[in-house]
Amino acid sequence: MSFPLLLRPQLPAYTCRSCLLRLSRPPRRPISSKTAKEAKASTALPSTPARTRFAPSPTGYLHLGSLRTALFNYLLAKRTGGQFLLRIEDTDRKRTVHDAEQRLFDDLRWAELQWDEGPEVGGPYGPYRQSERSAIYKTHAQQLLESGHAYRCFCSAERLNVLAEHKHKLGLATDYDRTCASIPKDESDDRAHNGESHTIRLKVPDRYPTYTDLIYGTFKPLKKRGHVTESSYEDPILLKSDGLPTYHLANVVDDHLMKITHVIRGSEWMPSTPKHIAMYSAFGWSPPEFAHVGLLVDENGNKLSKRNFDTDITAFKEMEIFPETLTNFAALLGWSHKEQADVMDLQTLINNFSLKFTKGNTTVTFGKLHFLQRKHAALRAQAGGEKLQDMVHNVVRLLVAPDSPYQNWKKVINTPWPDDYVSKIIRVDADNYTNANEFLYRNSFFFEPLRPYHEAPPMTTSSDIPMRAQMLAEVDDKGWTRENLMQKVRDIIDGRTEGKDGSKDVYHYLRKTLTGQEKGMRLYDVMLILGRRETLARLGLEK
Repeated sequence: MSFPLLLRPQLPAYTCRSCLLRLSRPPRRPISSKTAKEAKASTALPSTPARTRFAPSPTGYLHLGSLRTALFNYLLAKRTGGQFLLRIEDTDRKRTVHDAEQRLFDDLRWAELQWDEGPEVGGPYGPYRQSERSAIYKTHAQQLLESGHAYRCFCSAERLNVLAEHKHKLGLATDYDRTCASIPKDESDDRAHNGESHTIRLKVPDRYPTYTDLIYGTFKPLKKRGHVTESSYEDPILLKSDGLPTYHLANVVDDHLMKITHVIRGSEWMPSTPKHIAMYSAFGWSPPEFAHVGLLVDENGNKLSKRNFDTDITAFKEMEIFPETLTNFAALLGWSHKEQADVMDLQTLINNFSLKFTKGNTTVTFGKLHFLQRKHAALRAQAGGEKLQDMVHNVVRLLVAPDSPYQNWKKVINTPWPDDYVSKIIRVDADNYTNANEFLYRNSFFFEPLRPYHEAPPMTTSSDIPMRAQMLAEVDDKGWTRENLMQKVRDIIDGRTEGKDGSKDVYHYLRKTLTGQEKGMRLYDVMLILGRRETLARLGLEK
């Protein structure tokens, strides 16, 4: 089978995919002392305000990995007194999800990652949606054509498919063969003017420029290798036949025009970075600093997906994970700090942020998430205010719902307004708070009578504890305080005539009788929250 249009009598060269990946991997050879110093220096914060961006595509919703990317860029901007931009890369119209953009705005604001420039905010370098910047990309693509760093490609999709299949069978890179690069400029201009369908490709150099990654250090890309009969060039398409830009062109042009100084993004973009550096060079621009963070993987080393908990942010909201919990959790995935504790709110993350990212992928285990949730719940309870009220609201909403399993809560609380009662419990038990449903289950004895009041306490004992417990009735409503209750329990213990470890038996009896549980929160907190009437009723002392 012959390919007269595919093979051209010129000195061939190509870069295989495996080599391309090697361009974006740290060298395995020992690092010299000079290189080590350079790598260490690259982790220092910039001395001037950083302009960073988060540039998602509305083809899906915000996930844990993309939230982490946004967070790292946000923290760098805020740590250095710079600006954090949001840019919507919406040129892939076929895959756009209709509500993804609004969900993205809502989720970022929920996580308190408010952008300084972008959609719904504005800014001096807008518009901030790529679909509204088509004229800008066409102008810059034309600039590359005129400078000789790009060329029009008139090849049909059918020809490109045949070419790719042919090269694949030979075990070669399936890149383009530059058939159209040799078309004279006048002919190319005429064909484009006459409406012939075409794309615009970047004419990549024989060797990509060297660049330095803030995490992986300096990369010196490999020279292209030749093949005796085939030629292959990784000339990426910049402008598609419909006039819309590809990611490569729009990304580079936008970052330059929006004066982005630092780009923190996932390591999956490392193979594309040499192309972007080459494009910056073609334009005569200085590229931003790049920092590529590892992928998030499960315990088996597999990239997180919906099947292994890489759910979108809405799922964490439904789990009632606090925004400060999720940002704290996301920040710890591949970033190291000098704080003594991992529990940090957003401002503390800003104050401690650095570019000390770990190399390689990060394993995600969700035990840490639940640990941080409890710690942030305790901080909310301690601080009070709106965030504590959010917790109270969630609990009360479940408690009073028509299908609530705690239908007799009014008999215990003795009021139709349980908010203050619930708030007291949360303040005492915040260290164990994860969400409203688990909180109610854990503390169900606060919301349901343990048994009808006329029945005896559910403990069989021949001791004198039940009789001596009647001393608690001597404390009136006004004197129902922690100090008085502690003294009265000491009186119960001191007056016992049986048993050597009287205090242990007394506390066990009171706890079991009041809560139905063997262990739990402090006994005096239980009695104070239940109040005098309910406490004595559960002890069988009052009806």
